[in-house]
Amino acid sequence: MIAHLAASLHTLGFTVQARLRREETGATAVEYAMLTGVIAVALIAALTVFGPELKGMFNNLIPDTWKTAAG
Repeated sequence: MIAHLAASLHTLGFTVQARLRREETGATAVEYAMLTGVIAVALIAALTVFGPELKGMFNNLIPDTWKTAAG
């Protein structure tokens, strides 16, 4: 019984080791993290630059919507 368990664990170890050698999921995860970071920086930059204009646009949009709904 113990020999069977040891053999199973040994086989599992070799299977995991072989799988880690041929897969590149770690590199893919890093690439996605970098892409997410670039998108976040671009979004923050765009909101910083266009923030005041967007605020004015939405502030003007809300009263116009209320006037249309009440009217």
